Amino acid sequence: EFIRSYYYNKLEFTRFSSSVGKFVGFTEYGVRNAEYWNNDASLLSGEKAQKEVYCLHNIQIWYNNMLTKS
Repeated sequence: EFIRSYYYNKLEFTRFSSSVGKFVGFTEYGVRNAEYWNNDASLLSGEKAQKEVYCLHNIQIWYNNMLTKS
């Protein structure tokens, strides 16, 4: 799962989760940001692509490293 969180003053206000597939807001400001960002199809597709670019590309490397240390 790919998660990108946005914080201000140690308070999470918006999060993108690949399992949900959209931005979710946790504060009044975060809800407004999430609504705006969810209406931008190119931004959403870019965030969804980050799972393949970052997570799926590196998972085998991380998995092999964990197995050798146990």
